[in-house]
Amino acid sequence: MRSISFFLIVCSLTLGLLLGTDTQAQENVQVASPNGSVRLTLDTKNGLKLSLSADDQLLIRPSSIDMSIDGASLSTSNNIINIVRNGSDKTVTPPIKLRSEKLDDHYNEARINFEGRYSLILRAYDNGVAYRFETQHDGQITVNHEIADFQLASDALLHFPEEESLISHNERLYKTLKTSAVDEDDLASLPLLASLDGHRLLFTETDLQDYPGMWIRGQDGNTLAALFPKAVKASHMENDRNSAVDARHDYLAVTKGARPYPWRIIMIARDDTELLNNNMPYLLAEPSRIDDTSWIKPGQIAWDWYNANNLYGVDFKAGLNTETYKYFIDFAAENGIEYVIFDEGWYKLGDVLNLNPEMDTKGLIEYANSKNVGIILWVVWKTLDDKLDEALDTFEEWGVKGIKVDFMQRDDQWMVNYYWRISEAAAKRKMIVDYHGAHKPAGLWRTFPNTLSYEGVLGLEHSKWSDDASPNHNVTLPFIRMAVGPTDYTPGGLSNAHPENRGQFFERPITIGTRAHQVAMYMIFESALQMLADSPSQYNREKPTLEFVRDIPTVWDETIPLMGRVGKYVAVARRNGNEWFVGAMTNDTGRTLDIDLSFLGSGPYDATIFADGINADRFANDHKVTRLNVRADQKLNAKLEKNGGWAARFTPADQ
Repeated sequence: MRSISFFLIVCSLTLGLLLGTDTQAQENVQVASPNGSVRLTLDTKNGLKLSLSADDQLLIRPSSIDMSIDGASLSTSNNIINIVRNGSDKTVTPPIKLRSEKLDDHYNEARINFEGRYSLILRAYDNGVAYRFETQHDGQITVNHEIADFQLASDALLHFPEEESLISHNERLYKTLKTSAVDEDDLASLPLLASLDGHRLLFTETDLQDYPGMWIRGQDGNTLAALFPKAVKASHMENDRNSAVDARHDYLAVTKGARPYPWRIIMIARDDTELLNNNMPYLLAEPSRIDDTSWIKPGQIAWDWYNANNLYGVDFKAGLNTETYKYFIDFAAENGIEYVIFDEGWYKLGDVLNLNPEMDTKGLIEYANSKNVGIILWVVWKTLDDKLDEALDTFEEWGVKGIKVDFMQRDDQWMVNYYWRISEAAAKRKMIVDYHGAHKPAGLWRTFPNTLSYEGVLGLEHSKWSDDASPNHNVTLPFIRMAVGPTDYTPGGLSNAHPENRGQFFERPITIGTRAHQVAMYMIFESALQMLADSPSQYNREKPTLEFVRDIPTVWDETIPLMGRVGKYVAVARRNGNEWFVGAMTNDTGRTLDIDLSFLGSGPYDATIFADGINADRFANDHKVTRLNVRADQKLNAKLEKNGGWAARFTPADQ
């Protein structure tokens, strides 16, 4: 019997080694990235503590991570059963591309299985790390709280999206301050950027399902501490769109006992531009649940709300009426614009199926479809939810192509689940989704790729009432908010001015910055749905701008960051098919950027350049379109005036 037992033990150990399993308990577990430059270390001596180093430099000191399940902390059972190691050197092909046609998914991973019926998965990429818990409990469990204290190794410079409360549209400016200046009263949404010791760390999460979103608050010792909204116990609607939370439970979530939890991500960059092409939030999310994605169509949208339906040079009274939207549809059809949105006003607020009698909604949708223009309907989240199946079935019957869902402004467990319900329900009816009044993208857009865009950003609409959508802000977004997923900033304003000669007009908005600054956004800001924010009448008056913008794709086969500094300037090259597009923007300081064209293929290219005009430093609308013949061994001098921009399209000369 003893010999048989010994034989079984030997077989077990041998099998474990073959599968990459470490069966010996140990206090420290380390996983290194494929090139060895990034190391994530777990210390189990006193609880569970993670530390992070890159390029042989400690960036995050041993920091507590933990979860409390049914009143018991996971870390109290920190004896390791085994460690399963694996890795990946594969390529992911997104069914709906955004930044690139192919994404490299190259990492090393350690799955640490503990005695307390839970696991911790550590994953290291060359450009970041991630971890997640997984529990193997029976039935339902209650998650009481989660701990994630990131103790930075030095006093970092933060780009801190400061929030006033957990009820928020997450449309924030990025406050620059030191970690030591942040305390428990300071609250930030994600993503958040920390710069220390020659490295940038971007904190976010993904695969957020059936669980509240993560926020950040300050703590002593240069620590960024995670905070999670507790489950809502009682709430009431203050009006048709705003939900007030009256009481919360003392737990985060009631959920399945056997499940993985969201990935906690720390992207790592040695240079600001590396943040522009980090795909970890997408790669770590659950793959698509939609088998046939052929019906999901990215594209541009003629938008009504920003410009307040202001038309001129027409023979009817513009407004929320059939004639106005027929004009929008005709404009879209004439210019190859894929969609028109019916924003606030097409239904009577409070009842999504009580139609505005001034609009022939069904007739307009039929008319649009006959012209190969899709209609997207704006809806308030609560009034949609009140009649979800009835409303979506009706929209499907009408021939609606998508919905824009607005004003959620929470990410507690219930509201996170709402996003998933809506995306799944829309997918069943072959409708695309755009979320406004929303939290950051956190994986849903991979799992349900009909979820084409998110707001969750201080975008162009703020030009209607504030000075916040400034060029300084605009050249911050690509490195932080855009790094985590699609960003529906809604560019395209054609009334442009510098701050010193600009007013704020809700129904006649004026953007801060030059015309070329607005145009460059279409190459720089990533969104599979891109709004043309201004009035069709304005675009028809500004033909050179319209003709340039309408031909810019909304999804890309390849992205190459060219140069940039957070809050200073940015330049990006993107390829769609055999054409290349380059966008560059600057803050309130003018500068000249040398655009190296080595990304181009062989042979000559015809370049169409949309740049700041000679007087754009005084009159922001001033712009100039030039055409050149160029080759890959050349450089172009892109002169950007203050608050300016530069955009170019490169087409093979023999095309």
